[in-house]
Amino acid sequence: MHRFVALILASALMASSAAAESVTSRNGGPSSAEMTARSSAGAPEGTAFFRPVLSGVLYRSGFSGGDKKRTGLSQAQRGALCEAGFSKAFYADFGKSTSYGVTSCASGSLDYQSARSSRPSNVLKAVHEAIKKPSSGPVLVHCMWGVHASGALSAMSLVQFCGWSETRAKAYWDKTRNGAPCSGGCDKWIDAKFAKFKVDPNLSITDAERAAICPK
Repeated sequence: MHRFVALILASALMASSAAAESVTSRNGGPSSAEMTARSSAGAPEGTAFFRPVLSGVLYRSGFSGGDKKRTGLSQAQRGALCEAGFSKAFYADFGKSTSYGVTSCASGSLDYQSARSSRPSNVLKAVHEAIKKPSSGPVLVHCMWGVHASGALSAMSLVQFCGWSETRAKAYWDKTRNGAPCSGGCDKWIDAKFAKFKVDPNLSITDAERAAICPK
């Protein structure tokens, strides 16, 4: 009986370790299929559209059924992200009733902050820091549903760090909104988000870093 329990515990620990390794691994960038999947391995319970953007560095998501109370990630979700190795998480545009702050766990800590999809500088700086310091762990950016604001910040990150054109990044955003409508029209919506965005030369990365994290 004791041996059986030990085997169960060992299997759970191995699964947890594998999940953590999968979200922190810089394996040459996610594939198109991974970037557009409904969800990926390592998604905390209750989230939706959990997808890699930059391997081991940036992920995006939303909430199953939305976040109607605007309260953001639960303590359990924050703890799960922390244990998986995430260092920072950002709630884009909708967290007016969210209590932000740092969550500690056995693996380290998770700093949960607010973000604006029309002002991406704090997210981009956090992503740059994660690229330059792999031991710090990846960043998660999420919004209410996981399709609009989190997608816009992800698209800007692909332009900033992977050299994508705005046209290609906007096409990625459009594909990963999963047909969700946009107030005033979707082209107008994403164009407005990119209106004040410019590539920041202070957030440059090396060719080797780009090869390790940018989409295939």
